[in-house]
This record gives sequence, C-alpha cells and structure tokens, in this order.
Amino acid sequence: MQIQALLDALGDRTGREILTVLKEGKISSGELAKRVGLSPSALSYHLSKLKKAGWIYETRVKNFIYYELDLTVLDEAILWIQSLRRRNTDEK
Repeated sequence: MQIQALLDALGDRTGREILTVLKEGKISSGELAKRVGLSPSALSYHLSKLKKAGWIYETRVKNFIYYELDLTVLDEAILWIQSLRRRNTDEK
C-alpha cells in the first residue's frame, strides 16, 4: 500500500464524493459521472487517482465499465495507523 496515494485521494473533495456514491454499490461510469456532476474526462482523472490508491476497482462488461469500492485498502490504512499508535505507546 502506498500511504501517500491513499491520503492524497482522500484529500480531494471530488474523490471523497465518488467514494460516497460507490459505498452504495457497483455503478457504471456514465451513471457515476451523472451522480457526481462531472464530465467523462474529469471523472476519468479522479477514478485514475482512486484506482492508483487502491480505493476502487473496475469491472468491464461488454462496452460498459463498472466501479466498486475496495475497502481492503481501508483495512490496511487502519492497521498502519494503529502501528503508529502502538509505537508511540511503547515509547512512553
């Protein structure tokens, strides 16, 4: 996991809006663009950042691309943050 990419993706308001929509379930790129009010090219940019960070994955079905939330990266981030807490606690 690249923690910097993960945090960068969360730092972007539009990226967070996309993640919020995706928590409802799988959605096509066209429907996702409508829901968040982005052009296809703007959506593509944000989806690329989210995929790089590991927040989402895509599934292709014929001519359609569907996106889903991948929460395994969240589990990894929580473990990383907890390791910081343990290290800090061990030093006291």
